[in-house]
Amino acid sequence: MVGQGLAVFFALLAAIFAAIGIVVRQRATMDVPPEKGVSAVMLKTLAHRRLWWAGTAAAVAGYGFQAIALVYGSLLLVQPVLVSALLFALPLSARMAGRRVSRAEWVWALVLTSALTVFVILAKATSGSYNVPVPVTIAVVVVSAIVATACVIVATRATSWRRAVLLAVAVGVLFGVVAVLTKIVMHMVAVGAGSAVLTTPTLYLLLLLGVVGTLLQQSAFHAGALQTSVPTMLVLEPVVAVLLGSMILGEHMSITGLEPVVLAVSTAAMVAATVALGRDEGAYEEKLEAEVARQAAKSGKMRRAARSDSTPRRAA
Repeated sequence: MVGQGLAVFFALLAAIFAAIGIVVRQRATMDVPPEKGVSAVMLKTLAHRRLWWAGTAAAVAGYGFQAIALVYGSLLLVQPVLVSALLFALPLSARMAGRRVSRAEWVWALVLTSALTVFVILAKATSGSYNVPVPVTIAVVVVSAIVATACVIVATRATSWRRAVLLAVAVGVLFGVVAVLTKIVMHMVAVGAGSAVLTTPTLYLLLLLGVVGTLLQQSAFHAGALQTSVPTMLVLEPVVAVLLGSMILGEHMSITGLEPVVLAVSTAAMVAATVALGRDEGAYEEKLEAEVARQAAKSGKMRRAARSDSTPRRAA
């Protein structure tokens, strides 16, 4: 019971820092055109902005707390708790933008909080087998990479919400696999096989997928239709992680009586609240980005007009 409590505690810390990372990184690149979301232009812009690095540091800290949570709890418990990141992103984003959280947003936040509470109380997940053969790990990574690559290729040829959704799917799949690899690595550390971690491909596959997933996540933020991309990646990540945790690691829940029904209802409520909050937040972010774009265009016209007026005219 203590282990489950620690898992939930660190998962909530992970959600808080993940929320900070999402909001700050969105703010850092609002003036990057959506069509440049998957390009070297975006990467060059990010590399020169301290605000983006601060948001990235928060996201990395969030992942660190997620890794600690996975030491004490299973994927079935930890990953669903991480969707609470929207609960923390909502007031933070509103404060940074100087707006108030709407009544509907507070209602959905209450629904998500209640559903998470029910889920944590009833989700008695049993441990699985975390000594996964290396070929199995590599096979999972290869399949996820193929799926993510296909999504990115199609996304580069798509526009608007389709590009955002495809990139979000790639992010959700990669981060779901990252969670599974993290659980395997942290299990090795917990049982005293820390030195063996450095010699296993799992650690380096984890780092590779983490970096690629982070860059694709930033691209998804700027591909358009944030109200679709944000909930897509937040819902898909735990779904992929939980499915893989069940199929590969052998994790399962020990529930009886009416508990499966209550868990199913709470899970459905969590998904609905996440989608609703993500859409509300994403819609507002898009309005904010449009305003920033208009201001940038207006400033550009004023600078060009000023240069034109200051250019000496030739004498007739």
